[in-house]
Amino acid sequence: MSLKESTMVPLGTACPDFTLPGVDGRLWSLHDFHTPALLVVVMCNHCPYVQAIDGRLDALARAQAGRCAVVAINANDAVSHPEDSFEAMRKRALTRGFTFPYLWDEEQTVVKALGAVCTPDFFLYDSHRRLAYRGRLDDNWKDATRVTRQELSEAIDGVLAGRDPLEVQHPSMGCSIKWK
Repeated sequence: MSLKESTMVPLGTACPDFTLPGVDGRLWSLHDFHTPALLVVVMCNHCPYVQAIDGRLDALARAQAGRCAVVAINANDAVSHPEDSFEAMRKRALTRGFTFPYLWDEEQTVVKALGAVCTPDFFLYDSHRRLAYRGRLDDNWKDATRVTRQELSEAIDGVLAGRDPLEVQHPSMGCSIKWK
């Protein structure tokens, strides 16, 4: 699917401002991230698509440290999905050893402003915090050993090198966001 045919948020869209609580006990804001690129990942705890890639996401965050900050946001309704509650987020981040902030969007306003539709959903912003990539992590969400193309990593490298966004951006696949 080309970007012209896509229904995804248009490239160049500004990253919505946010201030959200993190599982680490602090409030995080868009202005806390000073790297040349910023990856915002909409995710949750219960989704098998997220569970299948969260180790790869953490490896990406480690590999890009200092170049591209990674921040994850969960906005799922914790009433209908208690496994996605803030306390459950804390436990998952601790158990998995996440190296990136994991934030709670209880009011779902930031995730709506991003235009997210599923978990995981990836939004890569350049140094001006303009959307440069909205697509999938790679070409095999289910099996890391069968990945042949790491599209998100390629997009990050492109943003950092000042290249135009990838012409073809495949939407992420995952569980629908659990709206209130």
